[in-house]
Amino acid sequence: MGKVTGFLEIKRKKWPTRPVAERLRDWKEVYLPFPDDDLKQQGARCMDCGIPFCHQGCPLGNIIPDWNDLVYRDRWRDAIDRLHATNNFPEWTGRLCPAPCEGSCVLGINDDPVTIKAIELSIVEHAFDRGWVGPQPPSARTGKKVAVVGSGPAGLAAAQQLNRAGHWVIVFERSDRIGGLLRYGIPEFKMEKRVLERRLALMEKEGVVFQPSADVGGQMPVADLQKEFDAIVLACGAGAPRDLPVPGRELSGIHFAMEYLTLQNKRCEGDHVPDERFITARDKRVVIIGGGDTGADCLGTVHRQGAAAVHQFELLPRPPDSRAADNPWPQWPNVFRVSGAHEEGGERVYAVSTERFAGDAEGRLQQLHATRVEMVREGGRLDFRPIAGSEFTLDVELVLLAMGFLGPERSGPIAELGVKLTGRGNVWRDPQWMTSVPGVFTCGDMQRGQSLIVWAIAEGRSAARGVDAWLMGASELPAPLA
Repeated sequence: MGKVTGFLEIKRKKWPTRPVAERLRDWKEVYLPFPDDDLKQQGARCMDCGIPFCHQGCPLGNIIPDWNDLVYRDRWRDAIDRLHATNNFPEWTGRLCPAPCEGSCVLGINDDPVTIKAIELSIVEHAFDRGWVGPQPPSARTGKKVAVVGSGPAGLAAAQQLNRAGHWVIVFERSDRIGGLLRYGIPEFKMEKRVLERRLALMEKEGVVFQPSADVGGQMPVADLQKEFDAIVLACGAGAPRDLPVPGRELSGIHFAMEYLTLQNKRCEGDHVPDERFITARDKRVVIIGGGDTGADCLGTVHRQGAAAVHQFELLPRPPDSRAADNPWPQWPNVFRVSGAHEEGGERVYAVSTERFAGDAEGRLQQLHATRVEMVREGGRLDFRPIAGSEFTLDVELVLLAMGFLGPERSGPIAELGVKLTGRGNVWRDPQWMTSVPGVFTCGDMQRGQSLIVWAIAEGRSAARGVDAWLMGASELPAPLA
C-alpha cells in the first residue's frame, strides 16, 4: 500500500488551520485545505497491514487503504469513485466525523495513525473542484413513492439511495430549511452551509423532492402519508435533550445547547432573529455544562460572540494523554483531545458537578454552585461521589446545557403511529429496518440513540435497502448493516 516504507519514513502532519486571531473575527471554517503534495505523503504512511482494522472502525465500511494508495499515486478520479462507493456524503463526514477509523488504524498501535479524515475530505473537495461530482438520476422509475421524515444525514442518505433505486422520494422536514442538525446544530466554523447546499442541489437534480416546514405528526398527520406513499422512513433524530434538574434551573440565562446554536446558525443564514429572542454570550461570563462535541460547538460559538470568560464543565475526570491499560487498540482511544474551539481559549474543568444556580430578585442567573467529584464503581455501577470541602462558586450570566440527548421526541410520528420502543426509549426496528408498523421504517439516531454522523449515513443506506427489498421483493442496493 502506498510507499512500502512510508510509515517508517514519514510522520503524521497536523491539519493546517487558520490563525486563531483571524478566525475568531468571522464564521468561516477553521481548517485550511491540505496541500496535495503533503497529502500524498500522508497517504504513503498507510501500511500493508494485512487486516485493515480501519474498516472495522468505520461504520460505513469505507475502503480506506484503497483510496489512501490512490491519493499517493495521484489517481484522484479513481479515489473519489472508491470513496463514493460506500459514502454518500464524504464532504460532511470529512469535516464532522471524529474519525473512529483513525482510532482503529494499525499504525496507531505504536505510532500516530494515518490522517484518514484529511485524505477523505481532500479527495471529495478535489473532485468537486474539477467537476467530477454530478447528479446520478436513476435510469428508470419503479412508480413507488417513499416519504422520508427528517432531513439529517440518515434521512438524506436513505433518500438518495432510494431515489437511485428508482423510487420517487419526498423528504419532509419540520424546520424551515433542509439539513436537520447539519443545518442548525453544526456551527458555520465547522461546516459552512454552502457545503450542505451544494449536495442538496445535486440531490434535487437527481429527482429527490424536499419539503421543509412540514411538521409530520403535527400539522401534517402521518396517516395522510400512509395513504399517499408506499413506504415511510422515520429519520427524526434523537432530539430530546438531557436536562439538569437542580435548584435554580428555572432562572433566565440557562438554555439548552441546541436552542443556543440554532439561533446563531439562523443569523449566519441571514435570518432576522429579534434581539429579545437571540441568546448571546457577548461580554458575559459563560459556563458550558458538557464536555463533548456539542459543548465544543458551543465553546467556539461563545468565543465568536465575544464572551468575557468561559468555563466548560465535564463530570468525568480528565482523560489521559495516551491510551490507558484498559483501553487497548483497536478500541476508540479515550484520550485527551484539543479541538479547534479549545485552541481558541476557555477553561476546561473536569470531575465537577453543578449543584444549584442562584439569581437576583428578577429571576436572572447570577451564580453557579458546584463541587468536585470522584468517580467510583460500586457493585459494578459507575457513580460520582462529591469530595468534601471542594465546593466552589462561579459568577455567571449564561449557562449552556450540552449534556447529550435522551432519545427521540415522543410527540409527533411516534405518538401518532404508536410504534414499539426499545428499553432505552428508541424506536424499535426489525433486521430489515421496519418498525412495528408495517411499511414504516426507521434509521439513524431515532432508533440508535445519539451517535455519530457516519452511523447515521450507514443506517440510512441500510434502511434504504430494507425499504427497496420490501417494495420490490429484492434489492440491488449495498448490503445493510446488521
